[in-house]
Amino acid sequence: MTNRADFAQHLSDLAHLRRARDLMDRDYAEPLDVPAMARAALMSPAHFSRKFRAAYGETPYAYLMTRRIERAKAFLRQGMSVTDTCFAVGCTSLGSFSSRFTEIVGETPSQYRARDHSHSEVVPACVSKVATRPRRNPATVAGADVEQDRRSTRPARPPRVVA
Repeated sequence: MTNRADFAQHLSDLAHLRRARDLMDRDYAEPLDVPAMARAALMSPAHFSRKFRAAYGETPYAYLMTRRIERAKAFLRQGMSVTDTCFAVGCTSLGSFSSRFTEIVGETPSQYRARDHSHSEVVPACVSKVATRPRRNPATVAGADVEQDRRSTRPARPPRVVA
């Protein structure tokens, strides 16, 4: 920030981004798209996407899907069917939901649902929510962490070895 005006604009942008993020947290089951989220933030869709990623480290859609998967995990732990869970969290395609769930959680929704979750029954909901929040971890290659490219959710490729 070079001056007070820039800093004031930055704070204003963060407040507007927070409004859009609150919308995603509250209305995750509704059909939300980037233009609708951008309207909540009083920004154009492209500007909103750039600012959101800069502020929160992920795209608005990735954030929304993480919220949806987080809620889906709770529904599946309660025994709800995979199909009902898919539609309850706002997804319209069972195949896309299952693929995204598997990508983020590391196992299929059916496998997650079938697992024993009785150990989490004694944990307070506020702690369980934090502990079970889906996280995007960098991929590992031969046991070493690989940094992720800032412009992509895919891990950076290891260098090629030419023999």
